[in-house]
Order: sequence, then C-alpha cells, then structure tokens
Amino acid sequence: MVLCAGKGHRMSLMMEEILEQPQALRRTLRAERGHALEFKRFAARKAFPLIVLVARGTSDNAALFGRYLLELTTGIPVSLAAPSIHTLYRAKLNLRGALVVGISQSGEGTDINWVLKSAQRQGAYTLAITNEANSTMARLADDAFLVRAGRQRSVAATKTYTGQLMLLYLLATALGKELTIEDVSAIPDYAEGALKLRKEVTALVERYRYMRQCVVVGRGLNYANAFELALKLMETCYVVAERFSSADFLHGPIALIERDFPVLMFMPPGKVFEDLRGLAGRLREMRAETLVITSAGAGPLPATRLLRVPRVLPEIYTPIPYIIPGQLFTALLAEAKGFDPDRPRSLQIVTQTL
Repeated sequence: MVLCAGKGHRMSLMMEEILEQPQALRRTLRAERGHALEFKRFAARKAFPLIVLVARGTSDNAALFGRYLLELTTGIPVSLAAPSIHTLYRAKLNLRGALVVGISQSGEGTDINWVLKSAQRQGAYTLAITNEANSTMARLADDAFLVRAGRQRSVAATKTYTGQLMLLYLLATALGKELTIEDVSAIPDYAEGALKLRKEVTALVERYRYMRQCVVVGRGLNYANAFELALKLMETCYVVAERFSSADFLHGPIALIERDFPVLMFMPPGKVFEDLRGLAGRLREMRAETLVITSAGAGPLPATRLLRVPRVLPEIYTPIPYIIPGQLFTALLAEAKGFDPDRPRSLQIVTQTL
C-alpha cells in the first residue's frame, strides 16, 4: 500500500491499479490498433469458421465476455474450451481451420498453454492475449495481442481484466464488420468517467460491511461482469457470492431470496434492460436489498441503491465502465471489513493447474 496524498490512509495496490485503468486502456489501444488492422487482413484470408477461447479465473470471465461480443459482432460460433478435455482426458479434437485464443494475465497458466499446443497439433491457428510479452504463452502462440497494463502487483486482477476486454474489442474489429477501431476508441474515456463514482461508492460500502453472502446478476454482454464481480467479492471480501444470468436466476435460485438478502445487478439500457428491471421489481416486492449498476439517464428503477455510470452508453460499450464501480466496491468493502485486499488468504498472482 501507499499513503494517499494529504491523508494518513494507505491506498491498496488493488485501488491503485483500479485507478490506473484509463491510462492502461489507452496504452493498449495505441499499441495494438495497428496490429488489429493487420490481423483483419490476415483473418479475411483465413475465414475462420470457429473461435475457441481458453482461460482460467478472471481471464475466463474475460473469455465469457468475448463469447458474447464475438458472436454478436462477427457471426462466427464461439466455444469456451474445457482445458481438462486436453490436459486430463487427452482428447483429440478436430480444430482444423479454427482460431484458438488463449487468455492469461501472466501467460504462464500450464493448462492454458497445454491447450494451445494441442490445438496447434490439431490444425488450429493460435492467438495469445496476455499482459506479459516474454511469457510462455506469448512465445508459443502463432500471434499475440499484448495488454499494456504494466506489472500487476495486486493479487486481485483489475487492470488486466479490463485490458483483456479491450483486446477482445479489437479482435472483434478484426474479425467482423459490426465494430470499428474508431467505435471502441472512446472506451478509455468511459472508464475514466466511471472512476468518478469512487466517492459515492466509499459512502455506500459501510451499508454492506456485514454482508456474508449475496447474489450477482447480469445478462448478455454484462453476464461476464456478474462472474467477475462475484469472484472479486470472494477473493478480497470473503463473501459467498453466487452469480447468475437473470434468466437462469428465475429458474430456481430466486428461492434463496428473503427480506434484506443482498442482490447486486448490472442493468444497462439496451436489449436486457426490461428483463432486468422486471426482476428488480420482483425483488423489491420480496424486500431484497438490491444494488444496481446502471447508466445516468436510465430513469427511475426499483432498487434499494443505485450506482449510475456517467453518460447513456450503448449496451455494447458498457462492460468495461460497468465493472469499475464493482471493482471499487470490492476494494473498499474489503477495507471496511478490516481485510487487506492486497493479501487475500491462500491466493497468489500466478496459479498453475493441469
């Protein structure tokens, strides 16, 4: 931790890295936009019929976002790989002509790299998305897009997660026609705007100081953020956080809800808005405690508390600015609970599994 200017309070490394995100996103965009244009020409020749994404942990949440984004904007089917199929069961898959994308902050995930090697043997073209240019993953993949987040010092990943999302936006511009680099170039500014909620989140977290369990709900492009926010709550606050699509939540898990049960929701204006607003209304009738992350101008919503990200953003650009209030919430809640978010028990930055 470092001392905050003019205060005796020590800022966590996690909070430092949350605040670095707009600059890290801009560096990533500047460094890789030319690469994306080159890859667009290459991909047009290859005409990939299938995309397979492989990752673990926070990077797996980025991959879940990538599945929605890439299918939506390119029309190419996207699969999330099960690494154990390769590492434990040693199955041989027909991946001829496919694009297999490994996503890893460190680039040293043993199982992810194993899958990339296996995919190459089965005829796939492999791509790495990593924060480490000299990593095993960057060396073994056929090509690599690099997050420019700087060294990750916090165990809980924040800036590398949004950097991975930024590169998936660039990959979408290279593989499809729905998005252009100009379209995604404003995302770092949206992220900077979301950081303005820091003071509001600071005032809010005391209300949740004794929260021991919760549900996090999203749908569509923000479904991955439900997984990511839940993961951060488990890692840094030791809160038992279940995550659901709003559609799946209604198929049984809503039975968990009783008076004052905390439910955190991502509710962007767009295709999923009415579905989520309807769920929020039902939760209010059940007297649940609902904290909703939405956009300014979204209108009145049936929620106990609201965090409104500045601007009314098209839904497709909300995932990065929407996760930032969630990151702020977890870092500040950990401190309110008396935990150090930089030293989550039993965890380290690089985890290797097979």
